[in-house]
Amino acid sequence: MSKKAIVLLSDPKAGSEESLGRLFNALGTAWEYKNAGQEVKIVFQGTGTRWPEVLDNENHPAHKIYKELADVIEGASAACAQVWGANPRGVDLITNNPVPNTIGTSSFLKLEEEGYTILTF
Repeated sequence: MSKKAIVLLSDPKAGSEESLGRLFNALGTAWEYKNAGQEVKIVFQGTGTRWPEVLDNENHPAHKIYKELADVIEGASAACAQVWGANPRGVDLITNNPVPNTIGTSSFLKLEEEGYTILTF
């Protein structure tokens, strides 16, 4: 059985179809793996750390699937959230990659060492 880490990098502030498409593809992929009994994690990285606040809105078209995936959300990169002014409320902040002069970001190396294949959106 394979393990997947879904890393969402797209920026909701872009307001583009591409950004929204990446979000839906990321969440849809995570949902598919979860429902197939596969191990999956979602990580918000870069400007993607802005998504949790957006998805918390009940009127967002991806709100329902986001809530259904709450148990597989690993969290959001702390340093990225800080740099991009994100408020990833409701998710843990990840600091396991102590990049110098930051509060720490999420570690892709750690995910790989744990056996995850990383998929970026």
